[in-house]
Amino acid sequence: MELPDKAAAREHPHVKAVGAMQQYIEAHLDEEITLDDLAKAAGYSKYHAVRVFNELTHRTPLEAVRSLRLTRAAQSLQDANDKIVDVAMSSGFNSHDGFTRSFSRQFNITPQKYHAETPSVNWFIQHPIEAYCILKEGTEPMPKEIVSRTVTVTVVERPTRKLIFLRIPTARDYFSACEEVGCDWEGFYNSIPEKFDTAAGGRLPTSLAKPGTSGEAFFVEVPLDYCKSLPDGYEIAELPPCTYLYFNGMPFNDQNDFPIAIGIINEAIEAYPYERFGWKKTDNAPYLGMGAEAITGARAAVPVEKL
Repeated sequence: MELPDKAAAREHPHVKAVGAMQQYIEAHLDEEITLDDLAKAAGYSKYHAVRVFNELTHRTPLEAVRSLRLTRAAQSLQDANDKIVDVAMSSGFNSHDGFTRSFSRQFNITPQKYHAETPSVNWFIQHPIEAYCILKEGTEPMPKEIVSRTVTVTVVERPTRKLIFLRIPTARDYFSACEEVGCDWEGFYNSIPEKFDTAAGGRLPTSLAKPGTSGEAFFVEVPLDYCKSLPDGYEIAELPPCTYLYFNGMPFNDQNDFPIAIGIINEAIEAYPYERFGWKKTDNAPYLGMGAEAITGARAAVPVEKL
Protein backbone atom coordinates (compact mmCIF):
# COMPACT_ATOMS: atom_id res chain seq x y z
CA MET A 1 0.00 0.00 0.00
CA GLU A 2 1.20 3.50 -0.75
CA LEU A 3 0.36 5.74 2.17
CA PRO A 4 -0.23 9.48 1.93
CA ASP A 5 2.87 11.54 2.61
CA LYS A 6 1.87 12.67 6.11
CA ALA A 7 3.61 12.43 9.45
CA ALA A 8 0.46 10.85 10.90
CA ALA A 9 -0.81 8.93 7.87
CA ARG A 10 -3.68 7.30 9.76
CA GLU A 11 -5.22 10.77 10.30
CA HIS A 12 -5.12 11.59 6.58
CA PRO A 13 -8.63 12.10 5.12
CA HIS A 14 -8.00 9.44 2.48
CA VAL A 15 -7.13 6.86 5.13
CA LYS A 16 -10.21 7.80 7.13
CA ALA A 17 -12.37 7.48 4.00
CA VAL A 18 -10.98 4.08 3.05
CA GLY A 19 -11.37 2.90 6.64
CA ALA A 20 -15.02 3.97 6.61
CA MET A 21 -15.61 2.07 3.38
CA GLN A 22 -13.93 -1.05 4.77
CA GLN A 23 -16.09 -0.89 7.88
CA TYR A 24 -19.21 -0.50 5.74
CA ILE A 25 -18.23 -3.52 3.64
CA GLU A 26 -17.67 -5.69 6.71
CA ALA A 27 -20.97 -4.62 8.28
CA HIS A 28 -23.06 -5.13 5.13
CA LEU A 29 -21.37 -8.06 3.39
CA ASP A 30 -24.63 -10.04 3.51
CA GLU A 31 -26.50 -7.24 1.75
CA GLU A 32 -26.30 -5.57 -1.63
CA ILE A 33 -23.43 -3.06 -1.61
CA THR A 34 -23.31 -0.32 -4.23
CA LEU A 35 -20.78 2.37 -5.05
CA ASP A 36 -23.36 4.92 -3.92
CA ASP A 37 -23.40 3.27 -0.47
CA LEU A 38 -19.61 3.26 -0.24
CA ALA A 39 -19.24 6.81 -1.50
CA LYS A 40 -21.74 7.96 1.13
CA ALA A 41 -19.80 6.12 3.85
CA ALA A 42 -16.58 7.79 2.69
CA GLY A 43 -18.10 11.24 2.22
CA TYR A 44 -16.71 11.39 -1.31
CA SER A 45 -18.02 11.23 -4.86
CA LYS A 46 -18.13 7.74 -6.39
CA TYR A 47 -15.15 8.53 -8.62
CA HIS A 48 -13.05 9.88 -5.74
CA ALA A 49 -14.05 7.03 -3.40
CA VAL A 50 -12.95 4.39 -5.92
CA ARG A 51 -9.71 6.24 -6.68
CA VAL A 52 -8.52 6.57 -3.07
CA PHE A 53 -9.58 3.02 -2.17
CA ASN A 54 -7.61 1.65 -5.11
CA GLU A 55 -4.66 3.92 -4.30
CA LEU A 56 -4.32 2.55 -0.76
CA THR A 57 -5.37 -1.08 -1.21
CA HIS A 58 -4.52 -1.78 -4.89
CA ARG A 59 -8.04 -2.97 -5.64
CA THR A 60 -11.40 -1.29 -6.13
CA PRO A 61 -14.05 -1.37 -3.39
CA LEU A 62 -16.26 -3.77 -5.33
CA GLU A 63 -13.27 -6.04 -6.01
CA ALA A 64 -12.73 -6.13 -2.24
CA VAL A 65 -16.40 -7.01 -1.72
CA ARG A 66 -16.20 -9.85 -4.23
CA SER A 67 -12.92 -11.19 -2.80
CA LEU A 68 -14.33 -11.18 0.74
CA ARG A 69 -17.50 -12.95 -0.38
CA LEU A 70 -15.53 -15.58 -2.28
CA THR A 71 -13.30 -16.15 0.73
CA ARG A 72 -16.34 -16.58 2.93
CA ALA A 73 -17.70 -19.02 0.33
CA ALA A 74 -14.45 -20.99 0.47
CA GLN A 75 -14.75 -21.15 4.25
CA SER A 76 -18.30 -22.48 3.91
CA LEU A 77 -17.21 -25.07 1.35
CA GLN A 78 -14.88 -26.62 3.90
CA ASP A 79 -18.06 -27.86 5.59
CA ALA A 80 -18.99 -31.16 3.94
CA ASN A 81 -22.69 -30.50 4.57
CA ASP A 82 -22.90 -27.24 2.63
CA LYS A 83 -24.19 -27.50 -0.94
CA ILE A 84 -22.33 -25.50 -3.58
CA VAL A 85 -25.50 -23.94 -5.00
CA ASP A 86 -26.54 -22.77 -1.52
CA VAL A 87 -23.11 -21.29 -0.89
CA ALA A 88 -23.28 -19.50 -4.25
CA MET A 89 -26.65 -17.93 -3.46
CA SER A 90 -25.66 -16.91 0.07
CA SER A 91 -22.48 -15.30 -1.33
CA GLY A 92 -24.43 -12.87 -3.51
CA PHE A 93 -24.18 -14.72 -6.83
CA ASN A 94 -27.28 -15.10 -8.98
CA SER A 95 -26.18 -18.26 -10.77
CA HIS A 96 -24.16 -21.38 -10.14
CA ASP A 97 -22.14 -20.77 -13.33
CA GLY A 98 -21.25 -17.21 -12.38
CA PHE A 99 -20.14 -18.33 -8.95
CA THR A 100 -18.01 -21.12 -10.44
CA ARG A 101 -16.28 -18.73 -12.85
CA SER A 102 -15.55 -16.15 -10.14
CA PHE A 103 -14.40 -18.75 -7.61
CA SER A 104 -12.09 -20.37 -10.18
CA ARG A 105 -10.54 -17.02 -11.12
CA GLN A 106 -9.97 -16.13 -7.47
CA PHE A 107 -8.51 -19.43 -6.26
CA ASN A 108 -7.44 -21.29 -9.43
CA ILE A 109 -9.68 -24.22 -8.54
CA THR A 110 -13.36 -24.95 -9.12
CA PRO A 111 -15.66 -24.80 -6.10
CA GLN A 112 -16.59 -28.43 -6.77
CA LYS A 113 -12.98 -29.59 -6.50
CA TYR A 114 -12.30 -27.31 -3.54
CA HIS A 115 -15.35 -28.69 -1.72
CA ALA A 116 -14.12 -32.24 -2.28
CA GLU A 117 -10.42 -31.76 -1.50
CA THR A 118 -10.18 -28.54 0.61
CA PRO A 119 -6.64 -27.67 -0.51
CA SER A 120 -4.94 -24.56 0.83
CA VAL A 121 -5.62 -21.44 -1.26
CA ASN A 122 -5.02 -17.73 -0.84
CA TRP A 123 -8.01 -16.48 1.13
CA PHE A 124 -8.43 -12.72 0.91
CA ILE A 125 -7.69 -10.95 4.19
CA GLN A 126 -8.85 -7.34 4.43
CA HIS A 127 -6.69 -5.56 6.99
CA PRO A 128 -8.15 -2.28 8.30
CA ILE A 129 -6.20 0.51 6.63
CA GLU A 130 -6.02 2.59 9.82
CA ALA A 131 -4.54 -0.33 11.76
CA TYR A 132 -2.04 -0.84 8.95
CA CYS A 133 -0.95 2.79 9.24
CA ILE A 134 -0.56 2.53 13.00
CA LEU A 135 1.68 -0.50 12.63
CA LYS A 136 3.63 1.16 9.81
CA GLU A 137 4.25 4.32 11.84
CA GLY A 138 4.75 2.67 15.19
CA THR A 139 2.88 3.79 18.27
CA GLU A 140 3.46 4.31 21.97
CA PRO A 141 1.05 2.93 24.57
CA MET A 142 -1.61 5.43 25.57
CA PRO A 143 -1.50 6.81 29.12
CA LYS A 144 -4.93 5.39 29.92
CA GLU A 145 -5.52 1.66 29.82
CA ILE A 146 -7.41 1.18 26.56
CA VAL A 147 -6.21 -2.43 26.34
CA SER A 148 -6.24 -4.59 29.45
CA ARG A 149 -2.82 -5.66 30.68
CA THR A 150 -4.18 -9.02 31.88
CA VAL A 151 -2.42 -11.92 30.13
CA THR A 152 -3.21 -15.59 30.65
CA VAL A 153 -0.55 -18.29 30.25
CA THR A 154 -1.53 -21.84 29.28
CA VAL A 155 0.60 -24.95 28.81
CA VAL A 156 -0.06 -26.58 25.42
CA GLU A 157 1.46 -29.91 24.37
CA ARG A 158 2.12 -30.47 20.68
CA PRO A 159 2.67 -33.95 19.17
CA THR A 160 5.06 -34.76 16.35
CA ARG A 161 3.79 -32.63 13.48
CA LYS A 162 4.83 -30.70 10.39
CA LEU A 163 5.69 -27.05 9.92
CA ILE A 164 4.84 -25.30 6.67
CA PHE A 165 7.04 -22.24 6.38
CA LEU A 166 8.07 -19.42 4.08
CA ARG A 167 11.56 -18.18 4.84
CA ILE A 168 12.27 -14.47 5.23
CA PRO A 169 15.71 -14.03 3.67
CA THR A 170 16.97 -10.87 5.36
CA ALA A 171 14.12 -8.72 6.70
CA ARG A 172 13.70 -8.16 10.43
CA ASP A 173 10.32 -6.39 10.43
CA TYR A 174 6.88 -7.23 9.04
CA PHE A 175 6.78 -4.70 6.21
CA SER A 176 10.24 -5.47 4.89
CA ALA A 177 9.37 -9.17 5.08
CA CYS A 178 6.24 -8.64 2.99
CA GLU A 179 8.32 -6.76 0.44
CA GLU A 180 10.65 -9.77 0.23
CA VAL A 181 8.15 -12.64 0.14
CA GLY A 182 4.72 -11.04 -0.34
CA CYS A 183 1.71 -11.01 1.98
CA ASP A 184 -0.38 -13.86 0.54
CA TRP A 185 0.94 -16.23 3.23
CA GLU A 186 -1.69 -15.23 5.79
CA GLY A 187 -4.70 -16.04 3.64
CA PHE A 188 -2.99 -19.18 2.36
CA TYR A 189 -2.17 -20.55 5.81
CA ASN A 190 -5.53 -19.69 7.33
CA SER A 191 -7.28 -21.55 4.51
CA ILE A 192 -5.73 -24.85 5.67
CA PRO A 193 -8.50 -26.62 7.59
CA GLU A 194 -6.08 -29.08 9.23
CA LYS A 195 -3.92 -26.38 10.86
CA PHE A 196 -3.34 -26.48 14.62
CA ASP A 197 -3.62 -22.73 15.00
CA THR A 198 -3.75 -19.50 13.04
CA ALA A 199 -0.95 -18.31 10.76
CA ALA A 200 2.06 -16.96 12.60
CA GLY A 201 5.39 -15.29 12.10
CA GLY A 202 8.56 -15.50 14.13
CA ARG A 203 11.80 -17.36 14.74
CA LEU A 204 12.40 -20.75 13.13
CA PRO A 205 13.77 -23.59 15.28
CA THR A 206 17.55 -23.92 15.05
CA SER A 207 17.27 -27.14 13.07
CA LEU A 208 15.52 -25.33 10.20
CA ALA A 209 17.50 -22.09 10.16
CA LYS A 210 19.88 -21.49 7.27
CA PRO A 211 23.18 -19.58 7.56
CA GLY A 212 23.05 -16.19 5.93
CA THR A 213 19.30 -15.75 6.43
CA SER A 214 17.34 -13.88 9.08
CA GLY A 215 16.18 -17.09 10.76
CA GLU A 216 12.64 -15.71 10.61
CA ALA A 217 9.68 -17.08 8.67
CA PHE A 218 5.93 -17.07 8.27
CA PHE A 219 4.52 -20.47 9.17
CA VAL A 220 1.72 -22.71 10.35
CA GLU A 221 1.74 -26.11 12.10
CA VAL A 222 -0.20 -29.02 10.59
CA PRO A 223 -0.67 -32.72 11.48
CA LEU A 224 2.07 -35.21 10.66
CA ASP A 225 0.02 -36.84 7.88
CA TYR A 226 -0.51 -33.56 5.99
CA CYS A 227 0.57 -34.16 2.37
CA LYS A 228 -1.19 -31.59 0.18
CA SER A 229 0.78 -29.67 -2.44
CA LEU A 230 2.36 -26.31 -1.62
CA PRO A 231 3.04 -23.24 -3.78
CA ASP A 232 6.58 -22.48 -4.92
CA GLY A 233 8.76 -21.06 -2.17
CA TYR A 234 7.03 -22.85 0.70
CA GLU A 235 8.80 -25.62 2.59
CA ILE A 236 7.56 -28.31 4.95
CA ALA A 237 9.45 -30.17 7.66
CA GLU A 238 8.72 -32.51 10.55
CA LEU A 239 8.88 -31.16 14.10
CA PRO A 240 9.37 -33.25 17.25
CA PRO A 241 6.87 -33.10 20.13
CA CYS A 242 7.16 -29.96 22.21
CA THR A 243 5.58 -27.86 24.92
CA TYR A 244 4.41 -24.30 24.35
CA LEU A 245 3.49 -21.61 26.82
CA TYR A 246 0.59 -19.81 25.16
CA PHE A 247 0.37 -16.15 26.12
CA ASN A 248 -3.09 -14.69 25.45
CA GLY A 249 -4.10 -11.09 26.05
CA MET A 250 -7.62 -9.90 26.68
CA PRO A 251 -10.05 -8.90 23.90
CA PHE A 252 -10.15 -5.18 23.17
CA ASN A 253 -12.62 -2.80 21.56
CA ASP A 254 -10.81 -1.01 18.73
CA GLN A 255 -8.85 -3.08 16.18
CA ASN A 256 -6.61 -0.06 15.67
CA ASP A 257 -5.22 -0.69 19.17
CA PHE A 258 -3.63 -3.98 18.13
CA PRO A 259 -0.02 -2.66 18.34
CA ILE A 260 -0.63 -1.87 22.02
CA ALA A 261 -2.05 -5.37 22.59
CA ILE A 262 1.01 -6.94 20.93
CA GLY A 263 3.31 -4.76 23.02
CA ILE A 264 1.61 -5.97 26.22
CA ILE A 265 2.06 -9.61 25.17
CA ASN A 266 5.74 -9.04 24.35
CA GLU A 267 6.29 -7.43 27.75
CA ALA A 268 4.60 -10.40 29.46
CA ILE A 269 6.81 -12.86 27.58
CA GLU A 270 9.94 -11.00 28.64
CA ALA A 271 8.86 -10.62 32.26
CA TYR A 272 7.51 -14.14 32.78
CA PRO A 273 9.40 -16.02 35.58
CA TYR A 274 10.12 -19.17 33.57
CA GLU A 275 12.55 -20.76 36.02
CA ARG A 276 10.32 -20.11 39.02
CA PHE A 277 7.66 -22.29 37.39
CA GLY A 278 10.12 -24.96 36.27
CA TRP A 279 10.55 -23.96 32.62
CA LYS A 280 13.31 -22.82 30.33
CA LYS A 281 13.01 -21.54 26.77
CA THR A 282 14.09 -23.89 23.99
CA ASP A 283 14.80 -23.60 20.29
CA ASN A 284 13.48 -26.98 19.15
CA ALA A 285 10.22 -25.41 17.94
CA PRO A 286 9.28 -22.09 16.36
CA TYR A 287 8.33 -19.02 18.36
CA LEU A 288 4.76 -18.30 17.26
CA GLY A 289 3.74 -14.66 17.04
CA MET A 290 0.06 -14.77 16.09
CA GLY A 291 -0.73 -11.07 16.07
CA ALA A 292 -3.79 -9.53 17.70
CA GLU A 293 -7.47 -9.43 16.88
CA ALA A 294 -9.96 -7.39 18.89
CA ILE A 295 -12.23 -10.38 19.45
CA THR A 296 -9.47 -12.76 20.63
CA GLY A 297 -6.75 -10.48 22.00
CA ALA A 298 -3.05 -10.74 21.18
CA ARG A 299 -1.53 -14.22 21.14
CA ALA A 300 1.93 -15.74 21.08
CA ALA A 301 3.46 -19.13 21.92
CA VAL A 302 6.92 -19.69 23.38
CA PRO A 303 8.51 -23.18 23.14
CA VAL A 304 9.77 -24.41 26.53
CA GLU A 305 11.02 -27.53 28.26
CA LYS A 306 11.08 -28.66 31.87
CA LEU A 307 14.13 -27.83 33.97
